[in-house]
Amino acid sequence: MELAESVILNAKTQRPGVCNAAESILFHRQVAARFIPAVGKKLIEAGVEIRGCSRTQQLLAGTRPATEADWSAEYLDLIVAVKVVDSIAEAIEHINRFGSHHTDAILTGDLRSAEEFAAAVDSGNVMVNCSTRFSDGCEYGLGAEIGISTDKLHARGPMGAAELTTYKWIVTGRGQVRG
Repeated sequence: MELAESVILNAKTQRPGVCNAAESILFHRQVAARFIPAVGKKLIEAGVEIRGCSRTQQLLAGTRPATEADWSAEYLDLIVAVKVVDSIAEAIEHINRFGSHHTDAILTGDLRSAEEFAAAVDSGNVMVNCSTRFSDGCEYGLGAEIGISTDKLHARGPMGAAELTTYKWIVTGRGQVRG
C-alpha cells in the first residue's frame, strides 16, 4: 500500500503537465476497496480532481463521473481518470485501446502479472513498480530529448536498418519515485 501510494502520487503530482505523468489509474477489483479510498484521499489532498467509473464513485466520495473521453484524455493537469477492472487482461485491453502508448506502469507483487503486463502493453515505456516519471531521455542516459514519438515507425523516405529499429523500454523498481 505504501509503495502504491508513493508511486501513484509521484506519477500524477510531481509534474502533472508533462507527457510521462499518470493520466489514468486502474485498480484491480480485489484491491479497489482498500486502495481507492486511501490513495484517492491523498490525491484529493494534493489537489487532484478524480473522474471515476461507477465502482470508483461508490468507493470514493467527491469523484466526478468519468466519460468515455476521460479514458484517453491527456489532461496535463491535476486531473486523473480512475477505473476498477476485473482482471489484468481487462487492464491491458483498456490501456491498449485508450492509452497514448507512451508510458504505462504496473504496481504489483506478482512477478507473473508484471511479466504479462510488460509483454502485452503496447507502449514505448513500461514501468514495473516505479513511477512513470522515469520515462525520460535524460533518465535513460540518452541526453536531452529533442522529440517524442509514440508511433512504431518514425522515419519517412529512404530507410536503413537503423531507421527500422523501434524500442520498448521496460523499467523495474521497488517503489522508486522521481524527485
